[in-house]
Amino acid sequence: MITCYLRYEVNPGKLAEFETYGRMWLELLPRFGGIHHGYFLPSEGASDVALAMFSFPSFAAYEQYRKDSAGDPDVQKAIAFATQTRCFIRYERSFFRPVFPKELEGGRG
Repeated sequence: MITCYLRYEVNPGKLAEFETYGRMWLELLPRFGGIHHGYFLPSEGASDVALAMFSFPSFAAYEQYRKDSAGDPDVQKAIAFATQTRCFIRYERSFFRPVFPKELEGGRG
């Protein structure tokens, strides 16, 4: 399993728009075989940082998602919404291999 960690620099005046954008992806990603772990919006601390995490069975499955989603009209709408609203300034993407307690490892690899 591979987990993608996204760290966004958000526009603090556009958190409602960023939340709308996040909710779009919460519905979109599973269509392409991913598991979304949610968006995490600023609460205490930095007011311009938001996080998101999602997983795919493998890096190859993630790459397939990137190919398959590129032409999807709903994905294009989400990208256009972010561009129009400028709800985030930039993002960083990192990949991790999760380690689970033994009782949760069944079927994960």
